[in-house]
Amino acid sequence: MSVFTTLTLPKVQDCLQDFSIGEMTELRGIAAGVTNTNYFVITETSRYVLTIFEANTIDELPYFVDLMTHLADHDIPCPAPIADKQGVALREIKGKPALLVSCLQGSDVSAPDAEQCAQVGRVLAQMHLAGNAFDQQSKNQRDAAWRSHTAAQVMDKVSAGDQALLQQVLAFQDNLDLGGLPTGVIHGDLFRDNVLFDGATLGGFIDFYYACHDVLAYDVAIAVNDWCLSETGDFDEPRLNGFMQAYTEIRPFNEAEKQAWQGLLCIAALRFWLSRLYDLHFPAEGELTHAKDPDYFKNILLKRSTPSAS
Repeated sequence: MSVFTTLTLPKVQDCLQDFSIGEMTELRGIAAGVTNTNYFVITETSRYVLTIFEANTIDELPYFVDLMTHLADHDIPCPAPIADKQGVALREIKGKPALLVSCLQGSDVSAPDAEQCAQVGRVLAQMHLAGNAFDQQSKNQRDAAWRSHTAAQVMDKVSAGDQALLQQVLAFQDNLDLGGLPTGVIHGDLFRDNVLFDGATLGGFIDFYYACHDVLAYDVAIAVNDWCLSETGDFDEPRLNGFMQAYTEIRPFNEAEKQAWQGLLCIAALRFWLSRLYDLHFPAEGELTHAKDPDYFKNILLKRSTPSAS
């Protein structure tokens, strides 16, 4: 994530002295994303990721720690939280919550092929099934109410055409009934930069800090809106087919999910257009920050919009 909280190696060594991870030799900021601060913590034998939470209180974070621990225990490839010698994972650094997790092998891919998309779809379905045994729930903080509120905040910052599009899609959202769709643990942000590949093999999912309890097919819509696109924003059919076939072989869509699919693709695109608009017009200050282009997801939204929202 972007570096909003600047740390030094001696500071981190002092804060993590109760962790049995060996001698720390290097601290390296990770310049990607827009929400939290991440550093690589490198020791003589291993590498970890240290996250500083910029918007969460420490009381809000046990859900994510417990979820990642649960998923790792159920063989879902994801970072495993590291606890100190007293068994405590969360702590405060510079007055902000912090968490150390294992560092997965691999790197993100910018141009995935159909087989890589299939691997992501397969593991996402496995994650959704593993989440059935997780006994905690956390509300989606980027739900319909958030989308409506954020749209109101950015409305006077955008063009008249974009205002009309926002109003049309919000009206569509208000009439979209998702009440009968299967729900469970969702990742909520499964973009290409949140999945690592070690060569041709999926190394794992990362950045679970938008995870929550919501509609499972909505999580699939978020993912394919990033993983399965051509340069124009249209779906690349081989990649989309690979992703969806692999996913539904493990967790088939029911009829209600099939009927709601186009609407889910639409509101998934709306969610990320709005977050990018907000980050552009209300930027946070950081040492290494990146405001992503809102028009990228506006284009995807236009491709996904149903006749009643276009």
